Amino acid sequence: MSTDELDQLFGLRPTVDIPPGAQRSLAQVGLIARSEGGLPAASLARQPASLVRATLGNVDGPLVSRWGHILFRRALSSRLAAPAGMDPVEFAAMRAAALNTIGEHAVARALVQDVDTANYNPALTDAALRAYLATSDITGACPAVRLQSGRDDPQWQLLQGICNAFAGEGARAERDLKRAFSRGIAPPIDVLLAQRYAGAAGRSRRAVNIEWDDVDELNPWRFALANALNEEVPEGLMTSAGPYYERVAATTPSLPLPVRAAGAQRAAREGILSSAALVDLYSMIYQLQDMDDPSAEIARQLRTAYVGNNPAARLGAIRQIWDSGGANYAMQVLTAYAAARVTPAEELADDAFPLIASMLTAGLDRDAMEWQPYVPQGGGAWALLAVAQPDQQGSISLGALDEFIDEDASDRQHKSRFLVAGLAGLGRLGADDASELSQRLGLGLGRETKWSRAIRQAGSYGNPVLVSYLAALGMQGDGWERMTPRHLYNIVAALNAAGLGAEARMIAAEAVARG
Repeated sequence: MSTDELDQLFGLRPTVDIPPGAQRSLAQVGLIARSEGGLPAASLARQPASLVRATLGNVDGPLVSRWGHILFRRALSSRLAAPAGMDPVEFAAMRAAALNTIGEHAVARALVQDVDTANYNPALTDAALRAYLATSDITGACPAVRLQSGRDDPQWQLLQGICNAFAGEGARAERDLKRAFSRGIAPPIDVLLAQRYAGAAGRSRRAVNIEWDDVDELNPWRFALANALNEEVPEGLMTSAGPYYERVAATTPSLPLPVRAAGAQRAAREGILSSAALVDLYSMIYQLQDMDDPSAEIARQLRTAYVGNNPAARLGAIRQIWDSGGANYAMQVLTAYAAARVTPAEELADDAFPLIASMLTAGLDRDAMEWQPYVPQGGGAWALLAVAQPDQQGSISLGALDEFIDEDASDRQHKSRFLVAGLAGLGRLGADDASELSQRLGLGLGRETKWSRAIRQAGSYGNPVLVSYLAALGMQGDGWERMTPRHLYNIVAALNAAGLGAEARMIAAEAVARG
């Protein structure tokens, strides 16, 4: 019997892996303190646990808004006290699960690591395993695997074999994984990947050949182990894989740069990657001069967009990047800082709308406002600046707004509807004007639901965390066609009231740009 088996037999198995003096408090769990840009720690301390459970428990996919995603990530990762009547570990588990759901696996991993492993409950253990697999950090899961019990699923058994190998029990690990293979505990490819990974820690000289011929689908376990082992996944499996793998690929350093670039477009579009992170990725691609991939041409154009010989060359490169991505919003994220380097001029007014939209993907509102003297009233660029400008005093021009609505050729006048909703939420329309425009465009801004009452009340109390959670709940979907102007109005108004005016402006501008 192994040492671990003997300890378990005689009741000597450790229940903690951190000395008492080093164990961490659960009073506040999170990554970003208030002094570091996080949200107030006591924001949820007096909120009912049922409301937080209902909100976070119903976040089951990505958000339509890139800026909504960024705000939600900040609210989930802030150092917070648990709501009244909720166990701090349960709260941490729900936040980690939500982060995994929106593709923020690295943040989820950091969050679960802020809780001592001995305090994990089953939900936090599940969220931790998802985060470790998505970041290809297989051995990172070992403290939970070796301390927690109560699971006996195939993945858990394979992880036990891997963790035993890395704990110095190579013979036992080899025996257990051979047994898993012979008994068919998991599909052969899953066990072979586990054996190869465990073999890196042991003294076994046994070669493990990974055969993908009979594998017809990818799963997170196979993708994580293959990435950790530098084992190439067949192109056919990657082609048929879903959005999860694109998000994971974008931030997996072991993958080839073209694969990362393909995934990074989704990650940037959804808010997982910042504009600066996307530029860094394409900068690495540029260094590989012999790469024959569409991303290499984008990288070359991006360099010209920054250091071209003249303004015309730089603007031409930015246009080429946009054209290469079609209507892909990620290309506007990529060019945000290059767009800010374009000197505003009246002869460039036709390019003002996409340039301003690009700048606002990175929150460069001050740079965008430099275009204000050069854009015509009632145009698309004017609409973006109307909601994005940080120092707006009083109401905007109704004549210009009427002109924008009359000229709006978007489907069902979505841009006009979002513009009116955003302006009303920011308080840049008078109450009578907002009501008249709401009736004219059929927005129903005054209609009430349980959700709208909850988010408005959270905003009036100045609770940024609860507003952010409720806003995320109202922005569920895979495209802006899933967002209604009424939801946008309530989200923008509540964020603005809760002291998150910058985020409210960026979400409103994004709605106009992408609607």
